[in-house]
Amino acid sequence: MVVATPSPLIRRGNKKKTAAFGVPTIDLSDDKSIASEMIVKACEDYGFFKVINHGVSKKVIARMEREAADFFSRPVSEKGRAGPAAPFGYGSKNIGFNGDKGDLEYILLEANTLSLSQRAKNFSNDPSTFSSVTNDYVSAVRKLSCDILELVAEGLWIEDNSIFSKLISDSHNDSCFRVNHYPPFITPNNDDNQDELNNNHWGLSPNPSKSRVGFGEHTDPQMLTILRSNDVSGLQIYTHDGFWIPVPPDPNEFFVFVGDSFQALTNGRFTSVRHRVVSINSWKSRMSMMYFAAPALGAWISAPPQINNITNIYKPFKWGDFKQIVYSLRLADSRLDYFKNHTQ
Repeated sequence: MVVATPSPLIRRGNKKKTAAFGVPTIDLSDDKSIASEMIVKACEDYGFFKVINHGVSKKVIARMEREAADFFSRPVSEKGRAGPAAPFGYGSKNIGFNGDKGDLEYILLEANTLSLSQRAKNFSNDPSTFSSVTNDYVSAVRKLSCDILELVAEGLWIEDNSIFSKLISDSHNDSCFRVNHYPPFITPNNDDNQDELNNNHWGLSPNPSKSRVGFGEHTDPQMLTILRSNDVSGLQIYTHDGFWIPVPPDPNEFFVFVGDSFQALTNGRFTSVRHRVVSINSWKSRMSMMYFAAPALGAWISAPPQINNITNIYKPFKWGDFKQIVYSLRLADSRLDYFKNHTQ
């Protein structure tokens, strides 16, 4: 197992610095005490890491990717029947509720068996297969999320290792599943490339003459995000030191993001990672699949006594209340400030 450190090579952009670094990588086949210690360190230092030997079969991943690719390859008119996303369903360009835009199309689904079964007919000519494949994938990454959360609890010396994982294994959990599809970046000043742009069947009208935003900078409000992408780059994370860091894609492994709720559950010991997807210099589209692990709407978000500091940073709040706050803010806004405890 290797946890790499940031490279000193820095490129300065117009607003924020960008650096190259090695992604913190956790081998889940290692001894639990080692893996738990390294996960905690990665969550503290970056709020982000990669897991290998994660136990999710390549077959499950490949089948989900094929189903999603099949849907996105369809004509716009056909895909449109699965939308608009409100919030669940098929969407294009409109990322959030407050005018947030991105150069992408996406599927957003509730991550539970009943909902997936009911919506499958909107995404496939073979709904039973789509439902089965999606359920298999969601079940696998939910288990991975629980395994990681239990290792975190062990690394934080919490006696009950299930204190975090039981929040998302609850049958009423509010987790969701999203697939993002970004058109390829096509270089300018080339007639063949322009023809390709004009024939773009996604209808996203990319403008190759300037930098494109696939998904604007934001943090995820849930506890954890489990991301898998194909082999096309574009993802960047923002470090505590003020650097935007490109993340090399790895289609065989999963990337894990700390979310806002987990920041509150650890009383600020972990910080949710800000991230974005930027212009992709590739003829191939980027496709990423995200499982957002969230508790039930009525679950209380409050740090356990073992990791409370002298001053508790956040007041306890319900996930459902926080979710409403999230919907009222833009992607890059600070969401947890509303629940900061100013009374102690």
